[in-house]
Amino acid sequence: MYRKDLITAEIEKLAQVLAKIIGLKTELKLKEAEDLFNETIISSFGLDSSLLLESDNEGFINWLKKSNHNTEKLNALTDFIYSELDFENNPISSTLCAQKLNLIYQSLIDDHQIVHLINLGRQKMIQQYLSN
Repeated sequence: MYRKDLITAEIEKLAQVLAKIIGLKTELKLKEAEDLFNETIISSFGLDSSLLLESDNEGFINWLKKSNHNTEKLNALTDFIYSELDFENNPISSTLCAQKLNLIYQSLIDDHQIVHLINLGRQKMIQQYLSN
């Protein structure tokens, strides 16, 4: 019970940070939003944002295997990465992030047997974009 409460509190905190990032983007405070995003994925997920922008997925795959995050935390990470996708204005970085996002979705399905309807819709959209 105590562990579940800690996980819930952590996910709620991450949701608040994500809302703040989206708010900063809406206010066109893009540098602040980027800094908060990078700080959060390092401190909360142990993920260096440079891995998201590598064309080779091997480093990210290794991080994903070693990270040992529970499904709730991985799902929160997908929300963070998904919020960064902007195929119109940043097609290259969005494509690279989308590849990593797809790997997390597959890990949730294959390794954790977790399927979220929202993730399925996002995954289909990403796969369609990547196949074009």
